[in-house]
Amino acid sequence: MHTILRYLSCAALALLAGCATPVTRHARSHDAKPATLLLVSLDGFRADYLDRGLSPTLSALADHGVRAKAMKPSFPSLTFPNHYTLVTGRYPDDHGIVDNSMSVPGLGHFSLGSRKAVGDARWWNEAEPIWVTAQKQGLHAATLFWPGSEAAIHGVRPDHWLPYDGDMPYDARVDKLLSWLDLPAAQRPQLLTLYFEAVDTAGHYYGPDSPQTNEAIGQVDAALARLVAGLKQRGLYDRIDLIVLADHGMAQTPPDQRIFLDDLIVPGHAEVVSTGAISGIIPAPGHEAEVADALLRPHPHMQCWRKSDIPAHLHYGHNARVPPLFCLAQTGWLITSNTRSMLHHGKPIWGEHGFDNDDPAMRALFLAHGPDFRQHLVVPEFPNVDVYPLMTHLLHIVPERNDGDYRQVEEMLVPAAR
Repeated sequence: MHTILRYLSCAALALLAGCATPVTRHARSHDAKPATLLLVSLDGFRADYLDRGLSPTLSALADHGVRAKAMKPSFPSLTFPNHYTLVTGRYPDDHGIVDNSMSVPGLGHFSLGSRKAVGDARWWNEAEPIWVTAQKQGLHAATLFWPGSEAAIHGVRPDHWLPYDGDMPYDARVDKLLSWLDLPAAQRPQLLTLYFEAVDTAGHYYGPDSPQTNEAIGQVDAALARLVAGLKQRGLYDRIDLIVLADHGMAQTPPDQRIFLDDLIVPGHAEVVSTGAISGIIPAPGHEAEVADALLRPHPHMQCWRKSDIPAHLHYGHNARVPPLFCLAQTGWLITSNTRSMLHHGKPIWGEHGFDNDDPAMRALFLAHGPDFRQHLVVPEFPNVDVYPLMTHLLHIVPERNDGDYRQVEEMLVPAAR
């Protein structure tokens, strides 16, 4: 609803204020050839990790380009919802990937680890990612492990893509992406994405302040150093617009800070769709009032709502995929049950995300470097929905309907690129 109101307000004021609609206002002239755009995700790289002095490549890119003080993720501050927000410009409640785990009649169950689910376009078709839009408008695209890229969304896959393989070495990922840039000009992608998960994994296993997380920061920085060296070797470093960002931050979650749902509701009287920082719950038929009464009463470390009552600042609760009851843990606490092992890939969870996106611990990295970006610039925090209109502007393509605002990020660009 917020998007529709914004669109109508803009259209109504167009004659008086020169305000174009969100669908068209960010498209640049096609007279000039767009720069190649490379989007890199460092999963779980909290904004303040850059200040630890462990990532010289990232620091150099930031010093000679644009750095945001932080980027605010969309709620819930989880991996799949935010990666799809970044490439659609729409809040998770708007684009339909409302959680890392979902249960929808007619579609079944969705989870990160289900290759069948992540490759099923029906989960993704509520929005159109930028690689589909780019290819429909005559550009080529290549994705390396970006969530959504394994499905033929609206019947379209990227020209070049690989199914996710967490065991693929980072050097091999970089080299594969560089090989796409070595293609003949007529086949070479103008939009490319790259993904690294080490910082997120270490944050889950060991916590955000652990030596292992610091080591992972160095690991992804080394991968970026290889990427930068490869671009320089090809004479592309100053000709490519490079955006490096994260999907969310990370908070410490000590094992003694757990909320057990089966201490509150009778097992079997509800389907627990997801657990962790958030939990979506579907009461069993005949138990709706009982389950709601148990969850909606005050809890010291968790707040639950009917989906229609979720606070407006979260931009969440209107999508049909959001369960009828929804709970959010206090930052640092996790929602689980005595029958569920609160583990991440079989290991205890010392760090987690998904919490209220107003919490500073959820803030994500954003930096950019390239011919269209200003140098030595630090910009204020901004919401991650604004990345999409920035990218469509750089690619000279007409964006799909989105929740972002290009005007909030255009100061990042040199005047000739605005």
